[in-house]
Amino acid sequence: MTVDDEIYVSPLDAEHRVLGAKMVPFGGWDMPLSYPGGTLDEHMVCRSGAVAFDVSHLGTVQVTGPDALERLQWAFTNDLGKVAPGRAQYTHLLDEADGSVLDDIIVWWLDEETFDVMPNASNTDRVRNAIGGQETTHARAVIAVQGPTARRQLAEIFADAAAVKRFHVARLDWNGTPCVVAGTGYTGEDGVEIAVPADTAPALWRALLGVGIVPAGLGARDTLRLEAGLPLHGHELGAGITPLQAGLGWVVAWTKGDFRGRAALEVEQARGVDRLLTGIATSGRRPPREGCNVLVDGEVVGVLTSGNFSPVLGHGIALAFLPPKTEVGTVVAIDVRGSMLEGNVVATPFVAKKQ
Repeated sequence: MTVDDEIYVSPLDAEHRVLGAKMVPFGGWDMPLSYPGGTLDEHMVCRSGAVAFDVSHLGTVQVTGPDALERLQWAFTNDLGKVAPGRAQYTHLLDEADGSVLDDIIVWWLDEETFDVMPNASNTDRVRNAIGGQETTHARAVIAVQGPTARRQLAEIFADAAAVKRFHVARLDWNGTPCVVAGTGYTGEDGVEIAVPADTAPALWRALLGVGIVPAGLGARDTLRLEAGLPLHGHELGAGITPLQAGLGWVVAWTKGDFRGRAALEVEQARGVDRLLTGIATSGRRPPREGCNVLVDGEVVGVLTSGNFSPVLGHGIALAFLPPKTEVGTVVAIDVRGSMLEGNVVATPFVAKKQ
């Protein structure tokens, strides 16, 4: 539903407000940034226990019919032929002209002729225009349960959901309510995402919190994904940024035949990329920030796309597009409002992903 003509609210909006969440606009939605315990605590609980994120702002476009697979194979870079019904796949929608990433997407393949395509919040219309289908975003909430103890705690109230394997998808019932559960997430931790009908979502949310799963906001979701080295659309992906520049060539299935944006991407592949997404670790607790220039030997060589303090590592981390031959260990300086912050190029993820 909407607060006004422009801002949507989650089916869990009242739950967040009762908990004292700090609400902020995000992708056209009013969403929780953090709860009274703060982003740092929420982040660390996800790394050691289990948290629940409301990610209902993510879009859902359901594509059905005998031609659904063919339509998605043409529209997206990855090859659904590598998986099967009951699986999820990460993929990209490209601009046909230059091969840049219009959106990065998770596809939930529910059955032979049914797919739930999950775009980023602000890109839902763009994706639906490319693939057709029916938007079902506002009929459900999506709750991401993430962390090393997520499955164990979730099993106390929804055992079938806790058993859904990584990058698998299943239609399941929770107390008689049909849900879709996928073994996906955006934190570098294990867990699942649960799509639940809007009118049942508050009851499921309260049940999750009732077994000790901690509510977490979009602030922690962002610091977690950055530690895991995961790209964010509008930062590491977007206009002028191709999968090859972002170091995501594995998302491009060259062997499946033609797909939208393939010709432009082939040109770049042949000539080589002129920049590559790179990790940077900085010294001290001062966080590097998006938009700061990166210098090597006094020369500007790139700009930060994301940056923050890493709660796990205890120092700053950032992502930037740098010249492709920049080696791990290269000393860099980051211009933070005229003050230079020292750092080094490092491999990503900054914090190892847990399977």
